[in-house]
Amino acid sequence: MFPWFVPGVVLAIVIGAVAARPVAHVLSTRPAVAWVLITSLGIILAATLIPAGAALTDGATSSGTCDLARIGLAPWDELLVISDTSLNVLLFVPLGVAIGLLPPSRRRTVVAVAAMMLPVAIEATQLLVPGLDRICQSADVFDNLTGLAIGLVGGLVAGHLATAAKRRNR
Repeated sequence: MFPWFVPGVVLAIVIGAVAARPVAHVLSTRPAVAWVLITSLGIILAATLIPAGAALTDGATSSGTCDLARIGLAPWDELLVISDTSLNVLLFVPLGVAIGLLPPSRRRTVVAVAAMMLPVAIEATQLLVPGLDRICQSADVFDNLTGLAIGLVGGLVAGHLATAAKRRNR
């Protein structure tokens, strides 16, 4: 269905490896955290903005409308099985973790705000670029933000636990 997804993921991993050190320097973090940040962003873009197979082979286009059927959090039963909903949540968890692991700063705030705007930008792109043959859905925005929040909380907790462990070992 999305034939360019795997090459997009490989490209995200390579770009993450190349850009991790300079991004880590700018964000005052470890290269591993920068790599997760860059790579997760690349995977998100590969999963959401690569044209569907029908767009590439048949010239199919999207409807140019946005499905607003669900505005709000997903029901638990949709999150507990492998589905578009749970995958949309999981897609943003690593990005949230990486942001949560960044040291507190104005830059972390900027990165977090940009990450919160990303789901809306993705759905707007899916709506406005019919050649992608993607479906704009309000539910995706809420699912992506849920994953981002879960990851952010996880990253903040992990960061605090790591800091506490370092203090105890001194």
